Parts: sequence; C-alpha cells; structure tokens
Amino acid sequence: MLTGRTVLVTGASSGLGRHFTTMLAGQGAEVVAAARRADVLKELCAEITAQGGKARALAMDITDPASVAAGVAGIERIDGLVNCSGITQTVRLLDQTEEDWTRIIDTNLTGTWRVLRAVAARMAAQGGGSIINIASILGLRQGGQVTAYATSKAAVVQLTQQAALELARHGIRVNALAPGYIETDLNRDFFATEAGRALIARIPQRRLGRLSDLDAPLVMLLGDGAAYITGSVLAVDGGHLVGSL
Repeated sequence: MLTGRTVLVTGASSGLGRHFTTMLAGQGAEVVAAARRADVLKELCAEITAQGGKARALAMDITDPASVAAGVAGIERIDGLVNCSGITQTVRLLDQTEEDWTRIIDTNLTGTWRVLRAVAARMAAQGGGSIINIASILGLRQGGQVTAYATSKAAVVQLTQQAALELARHGIRVNALAPGYIETDLNRDFFATEAGRALIARIPQRRLGRLSDLDAPLVMLLGDGAAYITGSVLAVDGGHLVGSL
C-alpha cells in the first residue's frame, strides 16, 4: 500500500515509534527511523533489512533545531511523517517542577512543531505529503497526575488542526492519531494490579489496546485512500472517550 514512498518516523528507537517503523516497512515504505540512540536504530534497521524491508537510521534530536534541520535536509524525499517522539511523567501538579514542565513541553509540543515545520517545507516544495502527529486521548480528556503531558497533547491536537488549515493549499494533509491505553512492556505490570484492572473496566470494550490496533488507522491516513481527510483527530481507544462518567 505504501510501496515507493519514504516515511520519516520520529521516536523510532522504542515504543510506538519502533512498532510503526517495522510495520510501515512491512507495508512497502522506505522508512527513515529517527531518534537520538543511533546504535539502537541501526540494529532495528538491520533487522528490517534482513526481513526484506527498507529502513535506514537517522540520529536526530527533536529538541535541537540544528539536529532537526540537518536530519530533514539529508532525506532526498519525504512522502509521509509520523511525529511520534514523546515523553511523559506521572506526578502531582503541586509536586511538579518548572524543569519537569519545560522538558515535557519542549519535547512533546515544540519538538513536534519543529519536525512538522521542517518536513512541511520540504513537502510543499515537492508538491504534497501526509503528516500524522501522535496525540493521545489525554489531549482530549483529563487524567490524574499527567498535567504537563495532557497539556502538551492537547496542544498537539490544536497544532494538527492549525497546520492542516494552512498547509492544505500545498497538498499537505495533517492529521492526528489519539491512542487510548495501549498495552506495552512498560505498563503491563501496572494493568495487572487492582488499580490497572479498574481502569480497564472503565473502557467500553473492556480491554487495553494492542499496538496492532493502531496499524490500519496509521496506514490509512498515510495513503491515498485518505486523500480528502485533513485536520482530523482519530481516537483509537476502545470507546474510552465516549465512556459514561
């Protein structure tokens, strides 16, 4: 479905970004896997290449303007961007420091904007492309002890829609995925606890999301089948946002 297209994925060394890198290569895309940990990226790309896919590593720090500018400039053509880099923190608002706040906003919001802007300039020059920002249902709804993270993701939603408005004339579509709670190695133990099971019980589908649940929405938004979709925020959350209070 994505054969012949080059897709840049940020945050590719772990989590959703790593999963998306492998999945998109399996869909025929040539993936540029970007993150700070070059050694991890090289191993990932070697695994993908050994399985017949196309992927190359790009050491890039989205909090560093010079790193982003150089990284994007070194890619010959960019048909798609998956803006996936992000960090989180669980801490009470009254215990959060200004350094905590700045670190999360600089990465999740400013870093996302920085990559989007650099890639959009390239896409405008080449005649178009598709950008997908990874937001969160916490950008659309509140959660305890995640003030900075939720605020950053709410801003990513607004950034997505603002960019969609301005970039449509250049043939660039900008959309966002807003995942709900996705089971990973990092949170599996928590969701086995009483508190974790209580959270799952509040999801209408009564289950956590799987990484694979994000695959079809992402591929759809990157592909030609979504040619008339821009400025949308697609929640993939098992109905969590529409759950009753």
